[in-house]
This record gives sequence, structure tokens and C-alpha cells, in this order.
Amino acid sequence: MTTLADLAELVRAPAALSVPGDVIAGAAAAGALSPRTPALAGASVLLYWAGMAANDWADRRLDAEERPERPIPSGRVTPAAAVGLAAGLTAAGVGLAAAVGGRRAAALAVPLAATIWGYDLLAKNTAAGPAVMAACRGLDVLLGASGGRLTRALPAAATVAAHTWTVTALSRREVTGADATLPMRTLAGTALVAASAAVAAPGARRAAARTADQAGVTDRAGATDRAGAVGEIGMSAGRRRAAGIAAALPAVLAGWYAARYGAAQAQVVRDPSAGRVRAAVGAGITGLPALQGALTARGGAGLLGVAVAAAAPLGRRLARRVSPT
Repeated sequence: MTTLADLAELVRAPAALSVPGDVIAGAAAAGALSPRTPALAGASVLLYWAGMAANDWADRRLDAEERPERPIPSGRVTPAAAVGLAAGLTAAGVGLAAAVGGRRAAALAVPLAATIWGYDLLAKNTAAGPAVMAACRGLDVLLGASGGRLTRALPAAATVAAHTWTVTALSRREVTGADATLPMRTLAGTALVAASAAVAAPGARRAAARTADQAGVTDRAGATDRAGAVGEIGMSAGRRRAAGIAAALPAVLAGWYAARYGAAQAQVVRDPSAGRVRAAVGAGITGLPALQGALTARGGAGLLGVAVAAAAPLGRRLARRVSPT
């Protein structure tokens, strides 16, 4: 009899912690953070789970040979139940996105769902596989931006997509192992991804500069009154510190992402065995929230970026119970 634990394993439930940050980063970049953002993130999670179930349904014969412990080949979940669950989750995800985000969200959720299924059924084992999966994550970021200016979220979408390409390229060697050149390429890609997330957006730099300038003006204006000047100086110093933290936060979170995921890939360079590759793929999945947090902070939502990044260590702990790959 199929249990909830079996279904959680089928959809890689803990790996869903890597999903809401896509929507949040897109919303922050587009200036579209709003009460509907959590619901769009929920729709994104439903579509992610649908993709995992569809993936295992499509791979059921291959998994019978290579990953017999998975829910379908082990007999714990029937193929019909898996594909039915995938279809239901897809409908629920698209429906929720349309209900809370209207036509603009639906216009992104529908192609996102189609791309997910296209990857699972057609593209996964082709040369286009990593690019198609990268497109899934890029569309997911844009789903979060659907309530604002989509063009402002394109850099964040491209950054998450590039990270996804590295993870997907590695995942194709989870069973056979890899040669040393593959992790070297993905490691170089990870360095570029981290660098792009670490650089504060032009708008954020201008805002920080305006904050500091305004603080200086206020400071000089208050100098005619000693007590007032002391208060204004303290306030201006606080503003400057806040502006400095806001400017540094994307780099800190991007560095955290690069350190964790990069270290796992460096291990693959030294030992490109299947086990090391799977560990690197897991690190790429569970470490994604740190990158999403950097992008969210880059969009001007620093505290929210830290909250998004906090899902990374939680995801790593949960991955010890249910494999994210």
C-alpha cells in the first residue's frame, strides 16, 4: 500500500525548499512583492512536485535497472498513480497561479508546465536537456515577476537558469560517474553565477547612494543645534551602516552559495565517481536558496533574502531523510 512517505519520496518533497525562492527573487527584482507572492510560490512548488512525479513515471523502466530503490520500480507506487499525481499537481499549480495572478501569471504558468513535461518526456536524455531544465527555472523566476516589470527580472531569471544548467549537466552522470572535465566546466559556471548575483543591481546602488547623501544633508542641516546634531549624526550613521549592509548582503549570500556548491564540485574534480556526482547534484539543489537569497537581496529585499537563504541548511538536513535526486 502506498504511504505518504512513498509519495514524498516520489516528488522529492524536501527539495521543494529550493523552489519558492525562484518566485520571491523574481518578485523582488520586478518590484512585485505583494500578498499574492506566497500563493505564487505555492503554485511553483506544486508544479515542481508534478515534474518530479512525471520524471519518475517517464524513467520507470530505466530506474528498474539503475535506481531500483525508487518508489515506482520498488512497487511502492504504481505507474498509474504516479502519472495521475503528476497530472493533478500540474492542474493545481496552473490553476492556483491563474487564480491569484490572473492572466499574466497564467501566461507564464502554462508554458512553465509545458516545459516541465517536455523535459521529462522528450528532452531529458537529449543534448537539449540541461537547456530545457534551465528554461523551467528561468520561467519560474518570471512567474514571480508577473505582477511587475518582467524585464527587470530577466537578469535574476538568467542567473537561476545558469545555475540549473550546471546541476542538470551533472545529474546526467549520477549513475555512471563523470570525467574530470565536466565538473571543471560546471565549477566555472558556478563561479560566474555567484559573481553575477554578488554584484548589486544599479538601482540598489543608486538607492544606497541616495540614502547616504540624504543622511549627510540632514546631518549638516542639524548642526545648528548641538542636541539635534548629535541625534541626526546618529541617524545618518545608522542609515549609512544599513546602506552598507544592503550593498554587501548579496555578495555574502552569493559567496555562501559558491562555497557550498563549489566545494562539492571540487570533490568531483578529484574523484568523479557516481557517488561524488550525486553529492554535488544534491548540494546544487539544496544550496540554491542561498543564491535565490542573494538575488532577493539584490532586488532590495535584504531581510527577505536572508530568510530565503535560511532554507539551504534546512534543505540539507531534510535531504538526509529523503534524497533530493
